[in-house]
This record gives sequence, C-alpha cells and structure tokens, in this order.
Amino acid sequence: MDLNNALAVAPKPAATTDATPVVFVVDDDVSVRESLELLISFAQWRPQLFDSAQAFLEHPRSQVPCCLVLDINLPDLNGLDLQSAIAGERPDMPIIFITGYGDVPLTVRAMKAGAVEFLTKPFDDEVLLQAIADALDHSRAALNREDGLRSLRNAYATLTPREQEVLAMVVAGRLNKVIASDLGISEITVKAHRGKVMRKMKARSLADLVKMAGLLSLAVR
Repeated sequence: MDLNNALAVAPKPAATTDATPVVFVVDDDVSVRESLELLISFAQWRPQLFDSAQAFLEHPRSQVPCCLVLDINLPDLNGLDLQSAIAGERPDMPIIFITGYGDVPLTVRAMKAGAVEFLTKPFDDEVLLQAIADALDHSRAALNREDGLRSLRNAYATLTPREQEVLAMVVAGRLNKVIASDLGISEITVKAHRGKVMRKMKARSLADLVKMAGLLSLAVR
C-alpha cells in the first residue's frame, strides 16, 4: 500500500509543518557552534545549539520540522551512540553528521543507521545548507505522515465497539446481509452503522475506508 496516497484520504489534522524549522547542532567546539548558528539563522531557520549529546537528550522533542547537525566525536556520548539513542524516539528527525576527519567505516556505519549526510570539516557552506534543506523536507514529510496516522487513530477511537466490528467486516469485503447474520442484527441496522463509520472516519468511499483500515492495521474478523 502507498502510505502517502492512503494518508491523503485521512482526516486532516491541525498543521504543525508550517512553523519555522529547527536545526539542532550538537558540537563541543564553540567556534563551530557559533559559525553554524550564524549560517542557520541566515537561512531563516531556527538554530538550537548544544555542547554535548547529554544536553541534547534533555531537550524536549520538537513538534516542527527539524534536523540534527551532529559532530561524530563528542566528549561524553559520541555521535553514533546518540544516533542510536534517538532512533526510536525521534524517527522524524534526520541526522547530518560532521567530522574533523574522514573515516570510511564510521561513515558507512552512520549511513546504514539512517544518517542523511556525512560531511568532513571544513565543508562548503552551500553543501551544508542544501543537506539541511533536504533533511528538513524529509522531516516535514515524516511529521505529515505521523499527524495523519494520529488523526486516523483519533477518528477510529470515536467509533462504538459495534461500529468497529462493522468496519472490520466491511473492509474484509463482507456483504451487509452476511454482516447482519454474523452479528445477529438487521441489514438496515448494518447500513446505519456503515453510514456512521463513513462519516466519523471522513471516508469518501469504501476504497478510502479500506486504505484507512490498512494504515490502522485493524484486526479483521
């Protein structure tokens, strides 16, 4: 199933992706932090600077498009360890690694773990800005998908237990008369439940409803 197409039919949540993107920087070198702060601000993004991995971990998760510019060599928790620590908690935040020297094994490890770029200092400002722009596009798309799924879950939660039963059977392809027989209710009642399900889920068609159910991973009876 195409996740983006399926989410296109989901109820639309309040947008959080129009806010000013945040670019987190974790580097123990104050001169690097100051330089990146100016560059990021010039590009009209909002910089958030940290001198250690631990300081970053104590910061709340961002609810707007964001990315992390991360030095791979840090005094406490190194960049790869930080990448691993936030992989599950902040999957919508792409990571751009920066390092003072080229290291092929580290580069391979970082990229395999999901980093979007690996730059060696000194890097060209334009190269970094483009990497950040691409990373923020990835973050924005991830947040949209997450918001769409949250909206679907909230809509599903408004269904009564019987409506949830009917939904599961409808998306399994069962006819109204079969559903009525299985549930011990009239066919007219099944039609009424189907109508309420369509309205509450804001589904425009049965195909929309099937896509939504797939995203929600409903257990079909």
